[in-house]
Amino acid sequence: MATLNDPMLLRGIIMDHYDNPRHHELVDDSKYLSIRNDSDSCIDDITMQVNIKNDIIEVIRFDGVACTIATSSTSILTDLVIGKTIKEAQNIIDNYNNMIYEKKYDEDLLEEAIAFQNVHRQANRIKCATIGYDALQALINKYQEEK
Repeated sequence: MATLNDPMLLRGIIMDHYDNPRHHELVDDSKYLSIRNDSDSCIDDITMQVNIKNDIIEVIRFDGVACTIATSSTSILTDLVIGKTIKEAQNIIDNYNNMIYEKKYDEDLLEEAIAFQNVHRQANRIKCATIGYDALQALINKYQEEK
């Protein structure tokens, strides 16, 4: 992907998702699985909801108080996984974590999430960049346990 070396474009992606987060509103509906994930080292505190039907993520939402990295990475994640199967979402989570921890990953699969490819350079930001992914992983685990 040609954008990998354009820091201004990557910053623009991050700021767009921070200023205009997608799927950023919770609902009061029992059909959603919900989880709260927060950081013990900063302000990040999000709640994520997901509606999974027949192993497909139909709706995913989040809200809370979080920094730019946490908000934008979670917003991008919600765009990536809507309409995906649990298996496809798991593959996205795995590839994202591989990217964060400097392992081999599929950059095309991650689309805009590649904006966080350099987070590993600031270890204190890794939790920010993965808070939404960790929440979704926990929700997937919860869904599979309840099936």
